[in-house]
Amino acid sequence: MTRVLVVEDDPQLVRALKINLQARKFEVEEAPNGTSALHLAAARNPDVIVLDLGLPDMDGIDVIKSIRGWSRVPILVLSARHTSEEKVRALDAGADDYVTKPFSMDELLARLRAASRRQEAPAATDRPALVVTEDFTVDLAAKKVHRGDRTVRLTPTEWHLLEILLSHPGHLVTQQQLLLEVWGPTYQENTNYLRVYMAQLRRKLEADPSHPRYLITEAGMGYRFEP
Repeated sequence: MTRVLVVEDDPQLVRALKINLQARKFEVEEAPNGTSALHLAAARNPDVIVLDLGLPDMDGIDVIKSIRGWSRVPILVLSARHTSEEKVRALDAGADDYVTKPFSMDELLARLRAASRRQEAPAATDRPALVVTEDFTVDLAAKKVHRGDRTVRLTPTEWHLLEILLSHPGHLVTQQQLLLEVWGPTYQENTNYLRVYMAQLRRKLEADPSHPRYLITEAGMGYRFEP
């Protein structure tokens, strides 16, 4: 059973989420503020976190950053903040998806299922287990990335994007293909997601993120991994 941690200070919304999630066989934990969210995230090891940004004791962005210091658990932001800048801030901090209030419960559930699939997706068997470059090493079987002696922490979405690109070395992977495989068919126009996540991957993996050597943009078309 998928365990969901709901971080939200509106009791009525928490109740509605809990009823709908439990009816669909999700196990639900509740946290009314950032402090309890961090405690439960560590103690209960949820499969997915649904997080409001406007918490009474701290900003949700800080919660995301704290969790990303030690966990790759998928984080789905559920917020009344609807500007592109707020969405980019959350995604940049390590969130995997962003849903604005008011929202459709069916859409939220679909995104939760997609986040769970990304977390559980098995590694493909028709590719090398180890990808080695001059700047980083990717162990696809163990789902680990290293730069020298340092382990690089990736979010589930960052990892999924990297896996797809590494599976097609030297070849263009279109924006539409990446959006379909990582986020699903309802995200075909969300190219800003790709921009944010590719920037994050470059910051973590490239020696010079502003002039990438490995994660190459094909303007207007997509991306490719250059071995």
